[in-house]
Amino acid sequence: MVELRLQNVSKEYVVESKTTFALQDINLKINKRESVAIVGPSGCGKTTLIRMIAGLEKPTSGQIFLQGKPLLGPDPKIMMVFQNFALLPWKNVVENIELGLLDKPENERAEMIRKYLDVVGMEGFEENYPRDMSSGMKQRVGIARALCREPDILVMDEPFSSLDQLTARNLQSEILRFYHSRKLKPDVLMLVTHNVQEAVFMGDRVIVLSQRPGHVKADMIIELERPRNIRDRKFQDYVDEIVSLIT
Repeated sequence: MVELRLQNVSKEYVVESKTTFALQDINLKINKRESVAIVGPSGCGKTTLIRMIAGLEKPTSGQIFLQGKPLLGPDPKIMMVFQNFALLPWKNVVENIELGLLDKPENERAEMIRKYLDVVGMEGFEENYPRDMSSGMKQRVGIARALCREPDILVMDEPFSSLDQLTARNLQSEILRFYHSRKLKPDVLMLVTHNVQEAVFMGDRVIVLSQRPGHVKADMIIELERPRNIRDRKFQDYVDEIVSLIT
């Protein structure tokens, strides 16, 4: 069973002899088959938190445990989708996805790429370069590159923030449909977002961080059936409650 645990995690930065606390005493436990959204005011450390979970940054104090073992750096069980797509402009769709599979045999790479191009709805665009794609298409490629590693945990840092509302909602629905089908990994989905409605739509749990230094202000279970209706009164009640906590 996947278990991600953060124990008294804090992060501080020192710039020109001045110490700034980004996060302070974060304690969280994430179990298998949970979809978790993280929200909070601007500058509260949301991205810092998700980068530490992905192993891209280290806590100043405290520890992060993955399946009971300390997380000391990037781990293939955890993959990240970035806000800015992080595609190489001189590589086409297949070549960009292949960057996540360079440790695999060539014949296995081709099979995995075909599989996840189909999952994200990008079949037929294999030869396209980033300059020829919309923002939504670029993010689909970024998601396929992360999924092809078949991670236990997929973390996403505001992956829909640069997309128009309709494209974002369609991609959110597709990710949830794929995730809740339980046919393929990941086992845990984690999302950082500044959009509270998006958090309630995507998350089984919503973690609300405080103003900097960020700490866990609330850990809410979202008890709504799926697929969720954003016009439902209970949905809006959750949104209103979370907004009041942030503001």
